Amino acid sequence: MSSGFSGGYPDYFNISGRSMSMMNNQHVNYRSDMIRKRSLVEFQQQHMRNVKPRAYGYNIHRNNFSSPEVSSVSNFSSSSQQLQTERFSHGYCGKQQQQQQPLVNREVERRMLRELEKELLVDDEEGENDAVSAVTDTNYSETLQKLLNPVCKKPETKIPSTPTTSSSSSCASSSSTVCLKQLISDAAEAITDGRLEIARELTTRLNQYSNARGTPEQRVGCYIASALRARLRVKSTVEQQSSSTIELYKKDHIVSTQLLYDKSPCFKLAFMAANNLIMQTFCGSMSGPVQPEGKFNIHVVDFDIGHALQYVYLIHEIAAAGRINNRNGNSNSNSNGNRIPISLKLTTFKDFGNGGVERLKVLGDGLKSLANKLGVLFSYNVLEFRLSEISKQGLLVANDDVLVVNFAFKLNKFPDESVSMENLRDALLRRVKGMSPAVVTVAEQDLNTNTASFMARVNDVFGYYTALVDSFDATIGRESVERVKIEEGLSRRIGNSVACEGRERVERCEVFGKWRARMRMAGFDQKPVSRVTVDSLVSKVNSGTRGNPGFTVKEESGGVSFGWLGRSLTIVSAWD
Repeated sequence: MSSGFSGGYPDYFNISGRSMSMMNNQHVNYRSDMIRKRSLVEFQQQHMRNVKPRAYGYNIHRNNFSSPEVSSVSNFSSSSQQLQTERFSHGYCGKQQQQQQPLVNREVERRMLRELEKELLVDDEEGENDAVSAVTDTNYSETLQKLLNPVCKKPETKIPSTPTTSSSSSCASSSSTVCLKQLISDAAEAITDGRLEIARELTTRLNQYSNARGTPEQRVGCYIASALRARLRVKSTVEQQSSSTIELYKKDHIVSTQLLYDKSPCFKLAFMAANNLIMQTFCGSMSGPVQPEGKFNIHVVDFDIGHALQYVYLIHEIAAAGRINNRNGNSNSNSNGNRIPISLKLTTFKDFGNGGVERLKVLGDGLKSLANKLGVLFSYNVLEFRLSEISKQGLLVANDDVLVVNFAFKLNKFPDESVSMENLRDALLRRVKGMSPAVVTVAEQDLNTNTASFMARVNDVFGYYTALVDSFDATIGRESVERVKIEEGLSRRIGNSVACEGRERVERCEVFGKWRARMRMAGFDQKPVSRVTVDSLVSKVNSGTRGNPGFTVKEESGGVSFGWLGRSLTIVSAWD
C-alpha cells in the first residue's frame, strides 16, 4: 500500500473504519467544500477548548506544537498557528514545526496538512459532540516516526543518488542518511508484534536502500531484506522453509563454504588454532613409554569433516614435526634412533557428509595422497552415525590411541532442547564425555542465533555478517568470482537464520558464554589456551594479512577469538 506521500511511506490511514478509499472519494469535492466551511484556524479557535479523545489518534496540542524531531510547516493562517501531527502505528501522524529540517520536504508537509485539514472538517460535519482527539501520549508517535524515518548517526549508509532510490523516494536525497540497522530492527519488531503490513512496508524500504553490490552494510541489508520477505510470504510455510534448508546441503553451498573457510582469515585461523590445541595435547601425552609399533597414534573423531581443509593443515603440521626427537632422555626412542613417527587416524560419519558417501570417499583419497607425499601414516574410516554407538568400542578406538574429538563449526547444527525434547546436542556431548577423550576442540561462530528472540537474532545477524563481509575487503576483491560465491553462501545462511523456525532452522549458533555453560553441564573442564599459542596465531594472522590491523586475535575467557575491528567472529576452545 502507498499513502500517496512522496517517499513511499506506508499507508496508515485505516483508522476506526475510515479507509483511504473513503477519503479519496471525498477529495473531488474538497476544494468546493472549502468555500462553504470555516477555515481551519477558525475551527481550532472555536472547538479546541472542548476536545475529547477518540479511539484513533490525531495528536493536536493546544499550547505547544514544537518538536525537535520534525521539519517545519508552512504558515497557513494570519495568526501563524502551528499544528503538530505525528505518525503512530495505527494512524496518520507526523510532527510539524516552523524550523525547516532536511528529511521531509515542503511538498510532503503540504500534503500532510491538506489531509489533516480535510479530516478535521469532515469531523465537524459529523456532529458537535464528536470533536478531534487531543491524545497527548507521544509514545505512539515517536515509535512510528522511527519506523518510517529511521535516521541515525552511527552506523550509517549514504543513500546513492541512483534511479532506483530517487524515483522510489523523494525523501532519500543525496544528503540524507538512512540507518539500515534501524530499518532492520523495526521490521523485525513489527513481525514479532504481528504488524505484518507495517513489516512489509519497512522491508520494501529496506530493499530500496540496500544494494547487493554496495557497501558491506548494504550488501548484508539486501540479504536480510530477502530473508524477511521470505518469512512474510504466507508466514513461511513448512514447505518453503524445507526448501531453504535443503539449499544448505547442495553443491553450490558446499563450494561457497569451502571458499569461506579458505579465504577468510578468521575461519582459516580457527582451524589452525584447533590443530594447534590438538598437537599440544598430543605432545603432552608423549611423556609415556613408546608403543611396541614404534609410533604414536592420534585418533581424531570428527562428526563432519566438511571439506577436509582442517586435516590438510593437520597433516602438514605432523609432517613438519616429522619424527619427533626423543623426550625425557631415551624413553621415547625406538630401535632406529630417537625420532618417532606419528600416525593419524580420522573417523567421520556419512550422515553429516554434506554430499554423501562418494564425496567423503573422494576427500579421504585426497588426504591419503597428501599424507603419502609428506610421509605421514594415515588411516580413514567412514561410519554410520548412531548416537547409541558413540563409544570407544563403537568408534574403533584403540587402547594406545590419543583420542581427540573435533567439533569445527558443526556442533551448532545439532538441535538442542529448544527444538526437540531429544536434545541431540547435549546428548552427544555427554556421549563424547563418556569416552574420556584427551581433548575436545570446539570452533564456532560467535553469533547468537539459537534461542535469542527473533528481534535480537536478526539484529545480531546483521552486525555479525556486516563485520564479516567488511573483513573480506582486506583479502578478496569485491568483484571476484570467489567473493560472489562466498556471499551467495552467506545469503543462504542468513535466509535460514531469519526466515526459518523449528527443525528447519539449522543455523543455530551460540555465543561463547553459552557454549562454555553447555560444555560444563556435560561434565567438561576447559583447558585454557596458552599465551604461546595466542602469540603464534597473532604471528600467523599478521603474515597472512600483511599486518592488516583490522584483524584481531585475542584470548577470551580461556579460548582464542578471531575478529574484525573489535567484533569477534570465530572462537576456538579446548576441553577435557
